[in-house]
Amino acid sequence: MTLKENQLKNYNLDVHDLGITEYDSVWSKMKNYSRTRNTNSSDLIWFTEHHAIYTLGQNGKDEHIINPGKIKILKVDRGGQVTYHGPGQIMMYILMDIKRIELNIRQLISVLEESIINLLSEYNVKAHRKENAPGVYVNSKKIASIGLRITRGCSYHGLALNHNTDLKPFTGINTCGYKNLDIINISDLGIDENKSTIQIKLEYYFKKNIFDIKSHSA
Repeated sequence: MTLKENQLKNYNLDVHDLGITEYDSVWSKMKNYSRTRNTNSSDLIWFTEHHAIYTLGQNGKDEHIINPGKIKILKVDRGGQVTYHGPGQIMMYILMDIKRIELNIRQLISVLEESIINLLSEYNVKAHRKENAPGVYVNSKKIASIGLRITRGCSYHGLALNHNTDLKPFTGINTCGYKNLDIINISDLGIDENKSTIQIKLEYYFKKNIFDIKSHSA
């Protein structure tokens, strides 16, 4: 059964804040939920922050890991190249049956990007996408990365939004496969907002943008 427009207005996502977690544990839970879910399973948003780790996506190349130091490197099953996760970075994992709501992966990426752009616009910050380089940028600096996995028509993984994280570990890699890519935090933009408020706004815009994209494609 797919969700019609009137249902989408009342579409509920189960949202959980997992606190600070180990990447490996959350990844394992995402995979397990996605493999065992059925047509009646809830769609979920998991917010979390991770202890310091580099993750290398399916397209990742070891040559982009320059100087990892003592930070763990983990090869994972999301799309994309190498990136860093650590405290102060908001992870928003999307465990969603996109087939059920008739959404494709490109639309889901667009919804995620637009949600961050909408969020930053509330603080008079103009953010944008880049063609063939998923994520969100402020001027030339990347503020959010996106990497997804689709299995049996269902998504997992999601986005990483730099709130007030230590940016030094990004210098140990070619982030997302690009040399000398500048990275920025929300806090660097003069935005003094707590994590909970940002997460609430991301959830709101995510749901709104799903409805908007479905309305426009109807």
